[in-house]
Amino acid sequence: MEVSDENLQTLGKYLFETLNSDVTVRRTAEKFLEGVEVNQNYPLLLLHLVHRPETDALIRTAGAIAFKNYIKRNWTVAEDQADRIHGSDRASIKSLIVTIMLSAPDSIQKQLSDAISIIGKTDFPTKWPELITEMVDKFATGNFTVINGILRTAHSLFKKYRYEFKSNELWTEIKYVLEKLAQPLTDLLVATANVISAHANDVAASQLIFGSLVLISKIFYSLNFQDLPEFFEDNMEVWMNHFHALLNVDQANLETSSIDDPGVLQMLKSQICDNVALYAQKYDEEFQKYLPQFVSDVWSLLSKTGLEPKYDLLVSNALQFLSTVAERNHYRNLFEDASVLNSLCEKVVIPNMEFRTTDEELFEDNPEEYTRRDIEGSDVDTRRRAACDLLNTLSIQFEPKIMEICGQYLQVMLSKYMENSKSNWRSKDTALYLVISLVSRGSTQKHGVTQTSQLVNIGQFCQQQILPELERPDVNELPVLKADAIKYIMTFRSVLPSDVVVSTLPHLIRHLQSESAVVHTYAACAIEKILIMKDNNNHAIVSGAHIQPFASDLLSKLLEVLDRPVSEENEYVMKAIMRSFSTLQDLVIPYLSMTLPKLTEKLQAVTKNPSRPHFNHYLFETFSLSIRIICKSNSSAVKSFEDILFPIFQGILQQDVQEFIPYVFQVLSLLLDFTSPGAITEPYMQLLPCLLAPVLWERPANISPLVRLLKSLICQASAQIIAQEKLPGFLGVFQKLIASKSNDHEGFYLMQGLVLHCPKEALQPYLKQIFILLFQRLSSSKTTKYVIGLIVFFSLFITKYSANDLIMMIDGIQDQMFGMVLEKLFITETQKVTGQIERKIVACGLTKLLCESPEMYTGKYAKYWHQVLLALLMFFELPPDETTFPDDHFIEVDDTPAYQTSNAKLNFANANKEDPVSGLGEPRQFLVQSLAALGNSQPGRLPTVIANTTPQTQTILQTYLSKFGVQLV
Repeated sequence: MEVSDENLQTLGKYLFETLNSDVTVRRTAEKFLEGVEVNQNYPLLLLHLVHRPETDALIRTAGAIAFKNYIKRNWTVAEDQADRIHGSDRASIKSLIVTIMLSAPDSIQKQLSDAISIIGKTDFPTKWPELITEMVDKFATGNFTVINGILRTAHSLFKKYRYEFKSNELWTEIKYVLEKLAQPLTDLLVATANVISAHANDVAASQLIFGSLVLISKIFYSLNFQDLPEFFEDNMEVWMNHFHALLNVDQANLETSSIDDPGVLQMLKSQICDNVALYAQKYDEEFQKYLPQFVSDVWSLLSKTGLEPKYDLLVSNALQFLSTVAERNHYRNLFEDASVLNSLCEKVVIPNMEFRTTDEELFEDNPEEYTRRDIEGSDVDTRRRAACDLLNTLSIQFEPKIMEICGQYLQVMLSKYMENSKSNWRSKDTALYLVISLVSRGSTQKHGVTQTSQLVNIGQFCQQQILPELERPDVNELPVLKADAIKYIMTFRSVLPSDVVVSTLPHLIRHLQSESAVVHTYAACAIEKILIMKDNNNHAIVSGAHIQPFASDLLSKLLEVLDRPVSEENEYVMKAIMRSFSTLQDLVIPYLSMTLPKLTEKLQAVTKNPSRPHFNHYLFETFSLSIRIICKSNSSAVKSFEDILFPIFQGILQQDVQEFIPYVFQVLSLLLDFTSPGAITEPYMQLLPCLLAPVLWERPANISPLVRLLKSLICQASAQIIAQEKLPGFLGVFQKLIASKSNDHEGFYLMQGLVLHCPKEALQPYLKQIFILLFQRLSSSKTTKYVIGLIVFFSLFITKYSANDLIMMIDGIQDQMFGMVLEKLFITETQKVTGQIERKIVACGLTKLLCESPEMYTGKYAKYWHQVLLALLMFFELPPDETTFPDDHFIEVDDTPAYQTSNAKLNFANANKEDPVSGLGEPRQFLVQSLAALGNSQPGRLPTVIANTTPQTQTILQTYLSKFGVQLV
């Protein structure tokens, strides 16, 4: 593709059509762009289009987004994939992009800045050292629009230092950045701060100036996160004096009129609180002399800051700074005075815990976000959470005083509620929030709170303050308190007596009828968590028999919630339905005629617009569970499920609903598992050519489910597969998988199925090529995972066919090659194998190798017999070897799509792990019995052979012989 006016116009036309509301037009345009993006100059065409001022702004923005997504998809090249970007394009992109970004409007600038940071993750600094020089040079322009573009890119590029693991490569990169950037950034901070007053009356200029200071402060945080650089230690006074001054800047014309959106000044002060909290936490000794001043600054800031949501992040970060300081024993003197603690609680903590009007609006108008913050823990940046964190820190340091102060507030708030519950319900909400947060000492997602403090008696408080709220007949009365009460039960479910927790189930079921989306969501969430609770003996405290009396009520009310306008795809409700099925097991069968039609309707609806991944996941899990429950005792029910689900699945596959395709493959596999041998229906075989098509295998999320489905097809229909000459297609898939570090284990899983379920004569023509591929991959990339897979496969090959077959196959590739396999794999690496069934396969394979192969016992590999026996005995006696190979490394996941195989794996559709050596008994017993059979074949020889082994070998072997009552002759 040439960079020509004609091509630019064509590209602009299709980009414009990707914005069309008509799905047909939009899809056609998207398909065209997908088709041409592999052409040379495609990314340069996008950049030139974005750079043309005469082009429509909408098209330029669409082009910038398309360019960023193109870079995100293609810049990093996976090890086993081809590079989709031409080398000359890569060089041109890096030479053009910074200049184009800086001359672009703000909306485009942000997209191109993100693209630069994506490129920088792989290329900077080694392949793009000039980037930082080019960026720093722009500081001298004095143009804050340009400077902010550079700073935004630098922030995006260096933000990774906040979460990357320490390594020599990381230190080298940070050192390089500091050498180039630390001094210019410091100079820029000073110069920018010095022009604040000169432009104080110019709002637009002030916005740009303070925007620069925000970005400078963010970059400071990133550069200082891993360790305290020498430069910043030497220049700490410069930075801290400016941070102190900026925390105290007050410029009224920068205040926003919105009550929700923070202004640039709030963002700056918020970031400075983050920065000084980082120094207080990590560089305490060096920062010590500045800390009291910042405590005073932050305290003053909190006392002047209003309750509007736009100040939430600022208040949260300020409170977190105080928490960080309060954690340090040597700063106790700043807080230990009773009047200070009283003042903190009265003026800072309690006011920031109160349920504001904006919280009530969120509760009513955006229940999903409220739930996410309140019970999913995404409230880390909220005032309430930060106030509680501070209070928790203070309670650890000064427990008696804090408990006394909070106890007084608690009594006042509860008394106020008792005076007039309808008017003063906010007081009880604050009281309950205080109890839940302050009493919760240790908690886990699975069990809730597991330790408590001394503020209240958990059980007594539940009886007096919580159960009365749940027992009120009107489930719609005071909904916030209903939600608080349910949250209390969820939070303390592992601490409260189990009979009390179980007794709340009928109340929780009743609250599923609440008009409040938060209340019925919390009720569903609590039911689900109670159903998975275990006692000290790891038994469920709620069995199917427990809930059977109200199972109909429970399931019908959960389904009714899915008809409510804001809860049609409520993930907590769907998860509660799934968990109810799981608890009831066979007892759910009478209710399936009521539930499955409704769930089928829901599945048909969500396929049109899959927008709730968790809801969809639990929906498919519920179908998988239903299939398991019914079909395990009635295989004829498979046909009924196929009749219901196949039309929906056909639509998903035809419309290429990518989110659901992995689920479809897993459910089809499960149905196949319950199909009677030889009774496979025609639609599966008609689907087979599609399953072997390369396009499906290009999506990472499809790979594991596809392999699972192919393995199920092999188990059920190997004869048809062979008859239809589809076996080469399976082997082509195996070849692709085995070449990949990420997916080689899936290749072994597929090959295991072929070996176990296909006649040897069908595989025979391909076996040599299969082994050649295996050895080629071993020589090119020897990872621990691959070596383990190879040892298990060779052992399986022995158990399925024979040890001689394996020896002949490998020596047929190269004479005496099996000796290398013994030396480099079986003798040295067997100890790495983990997994119960995998270890059994290897143990049985090595036993057969030792005892059933003349080549090993008396032939050309007899010199290895002692070593293989010792390796097997060590395999039994020692723990697995956890050392790894140099070729091991983890795939970068930072820029991979969020929706991956792990998210799409259905627990209830899992295959039961096949044990191909189940008939061979306990591996140690199988070894001594096999040795005895070997000894009987040549009486007197084996005891002599064993007498020449090491004393350790003889001792272990004698132990096994005695244990299983076997004698060698």
